[in-house]
Amino acid sequence: MAKKPMNVSLPGPEDIHREVLPNGITVLSRANFNSPSVVVSGYFTSGSLFESDEKLGLADFTFAALMRGTQKRDMQGLYDALESAGAGFGYDSGTYTSGFSGRSLAEDLPLLLDILAETIQVPTFPAEQIERLRAQMLTGLAIRAQDTSDMADLIFNDALFEGHPYARPEDGWPETIQSITREDMQNFHQRTIGPRGMVISIVGAVDPKRAVEAVQRALGAWTNPAQEERPAIPDKSAPAQTVKRVHPIAGKTQSDLIIGTIGPRRKDADFMAASLGNSVLGQFGMMGRIGDIVREKSGLAYYASSSLSAGTGPGSWEVSAGVNPLNVQKAADLIVSEMKRFVQKGVSAQELSDSQNSYVGRLPLSFESNGGVAGSLINIERFDLGLDYYRRYEGLVRGVTRAQVKAVAEKFIDPDKLVIAVAGP
Repeated sequence: MAKKPMNVSLPGPEDIHREVLPNGITVLSRANFNSPSVVVSGYFTSGSLFESDEKLGLADFTFAALMRGTQKRDMQGLYDALESAGAGFGYDSGTYTSGFSGRSLAEDLPLLLDILAETIQVPTFPAEQIERLRAQMLTGLAIRAQDTSDMADLIFNDALFEGHPYARPEDGWPETIQSITREDMQNFHQRTIGPRGMVISIVGAVDPKRAVEAVQRALGAWTNPAQEERPAIPDKSAPAQTVKRVHPIAGKTQSDLIIGTIGPRRKDADFMAASLGNSVLGQFGMMGRIGDIVREKSGLAYYASSSLSAGTGPGSWEVSAGVNPLNVQKAADLIVSEMKRFVQKGVSAQELSDSQNSYVGRLPLSFESNGGVAGSLINIERFDLGLDYYRRYEGLVRGVTRAQVKAVAEKFIDPDKLVIAVAGP
């Protein structure tokens, strides 16, 4: 019997239904009747880009408060309705977009959409709940201040994206969280959250056209004339020279180290080559070359890996490591040396082939759950990848050459112009 091609189970144009409602909401849906459940996820064009420096953390605060009470139900009523159906729903904030996600049995899809519509259109921001949230957020910031990994990340972004919106912490500072008022949250909600640019993905035991009809009933009449256009994200150039930042935290037994530079945007033509190169550098197997040389062979780190953060705006390409404070300089020198070798020598045919096989082989696994499919649909809409993206994916991956990986490494990584951030004792 002939072996079926891999892409028969992958989402594609013939089984992804995409429809834009008159008020601007884009609905993506794919049926899966092998599961009795349904997942709803999506995003709004609202986030920390709309915040002022004096009110950092406002988006995070506002989205955290949406489930704390509405004109129809208090917080207890909202969660009772969800729990009585064994369902769940919540929000999270981001820089460029802020999201929501929920899951339930397919028969309770109207409940999820009602909760979404209610909390996003008529939240009340109860004063008592706001103060509870404020206390929780301030506690979180106090914990962040003592976390070497969090603080290394914070000072790395501050140095790499100096003067850029990405330099600011999305969860704010204690003084900005203290300054945020109920009126600030109401204003942020009114001017940034609306149907224009909103995307909803629904996957599970529901006919895609019925899913669109359900969204139309819940949110089709929603308008917000006050909704502002999202600010553009400026470009950011790589550092002109190596910049080192150190943030001391007394009493710690570990230092966290981040070394990196500006990386590609998700839609850049060389993103796939950069992603596969990053896999070789510090992801594949036991954290790639970085993990092998810094952790396994030299014993200088508790963990060491690289990552490529690529979104709508300029991303970062960075190496992170947790090290003994006495070994910070040794580990940093070894990481920079390995990055230099990566740029100069590129990757071997075997390394590239192994990473390509890994990328192709794990793709079907990401579609084994409704949540995985829903997230994948959101991904192709967010970055305008096309409904056939996952059908083209294997070709895109296998089409990357060693020369392309070397070229993209040379384009983005200059070992003499890096940001080095250290947080620890």
